[in-house]
Amino acid sequence: MGFQQGLSGLKASSTSLDVIGNNIANASTVGFKQSQAQFADIYANAMHTASSNSVGIGAMVTRVQQQFTQGNLTPSNNSLDVAINGNGFFRFSDNGAIVYSRNGQLELTKDGYLVNAAGHRLTGFPVFANGNVATGAPGEIRIDSADIPPRITTKVTSLLNLDSREEVISSAIPFQVDDPLSYNHATAIDVYDSLGNMHVLQTFYRRTGPDPSALPPITDSTWDVYAYTDGVVLNGGLPVGSLQFDAYGVPQSPPGVSFPVTIPAINGAAAFTPTIDFSGTSQYGSKFSVNDNQQDGFSSGRLTGFSMSSDGYVLGSYTNGKTAVLGQVVLTYFRNPNGLAQLGDNEYAETLDSGAPITGAPQSGPLGALKSYYVEESNVDLTEQLVDMITAQRVYQANAQTIKTEDQIMQTLVNLR
Repeated sequence: MGFQQGLSGLKASSTSLDVIGNNIANASTVGFKQSQAQFADIYANAMHTASSNSVGIGAMVTRVQQQFTQGNLTPSNNSLDVAINGNGFFRFSDNGAIVYSRNGQLELTKDGYLVNAAGHRLTGFPVFANGNVATGAPGEIRIDSADIPPRITTKVTSLLNLDSREEVISSAIPFQVDDPLSYNHATAIDVYDSLGNMHVLQTFYRRTGPDPSALPPITDSTWDVYAYTDGVVLNGGLPVGSLQFDAYGVPQSPPGVSFPVTIPAINGAAAFTPTIDFSGTSQYGSKFSVNDNQQDGFSSGRLTGFSMSSDGYVLGSYTNGKTAVLGQVVLTYFRNPNGLAQLGDNEYAETLDSGAPITGAPQSGPLGALKSYYVEESNVDLTEQLVDMITAQRVYQANAQTIKTEDQIMQTLVNLR
C-alpha cells in the first residue's frame, strides 16, 4: 500500500463529487444533460511488458461524459417556448458563429429575430415573397410583422337546395329587394375588394317557371338569381343568371351553374368580378337550405401571435383569422454528441470528434419533432444523484483512510529501534 493509490483515489472521488454537484445544481436548468465521471485504473508497467503480479498505482478519471437522454417535456404558457422531442439540437447564430443547444426558451427582439437567453439568433429556412419556404442553407429567422395583404374575392361557392314546392312568382311582380313577395329566398355572404374592404353580397332566388298553363306541360323549373350589394341591384337590376332544373331536381347546362357578378368600384378600390358557383345545388321537395356558402377572399390582417408546428413551421396568426408561414426552424444532429465542446449557457460547438452536423427540417431523417408551448426539463434524476453522492463520499472517505493507514505504517517503521 502506498500514498499514490490513496491520493489518486481522492482526486478521482473529488472529481466525481464535482460532477454530481454540477448535475444537482442544474436539475432545474431547461435542456441540461447530466454528466457522468468515468474512471480507469493505473498501472506502472513499462510499455510492452505485462505481469500477473503487477499492482496498480491508483485510479484516474478518463472522461466526463454527458448523457444525452430525453428529458421530460413540461407544458408552458409561453408561445415562444419550444421543446425537442427526439434527437437534434437547435441551431443558433452567434454573430455568424454557429452554436447548438437543447434549450428552446426563446424571445422576440425588437428587430423580429428569435433569440435565446444569450442573445444568439435561431436559424432556419426563410420564406419567399410568394409564401414558399426556402430550402438549402439555413439563415437567421426573422419574423415579418407587416400586415398580411388582402385578397380579392374571385369565387363564391353556394350549395343550396331550392324547394320544388315553392310557387312561381308572376312576371307582373317586379323584383325589389324590399319586397319579400318578389322573391322566394335570399342568402348573404361577405366578399372583399382590392383594398380589403368588406361588401355584403346578397343573392335572391325567384322562381319563374314552369308555366302551369303551357301546353304540353313543362317539367323543367327555372329560378332567376339577382345580386345586391352596397345599396345597388347589380347587373342593372336584371338577373345575373338563371338556374334550371330537370324533373329530378338536377341543375341543367346551359344556362349553367356559375355566374360572374361585377361589383362596382367604391372607396378607392377597383371593381371586381367574383364568380358565383352553384355546382351541386339541387331542387328537391324539401325546405330551402344553405348547405355551403363560402368565398376565397379576405381583408388585410395584423400579426397577433405565432406558434411552431411539430415539423418546425413558424405559423403567424392575424386579426383577419388567417395564418401564414413565416419560416421553418431547422434542427441539427451529430453522430457523436459527446464529442461536442461545451460552451456554457447550455450551448455546444462542433468539433472533429462530434462529426459533421446533419441539418434539416424537424421530423426528417434522425431529427425529432418540435412541441410548441413546452420546455424540455433537465434529465437529472435527483434521487439517483443523491445516492451517487453518498457513494462517492464513502469512496472518498475510504481513500482518505488508506492514506491514514499508510501514515501509521510509516510511523511504525520510524519508531523501530
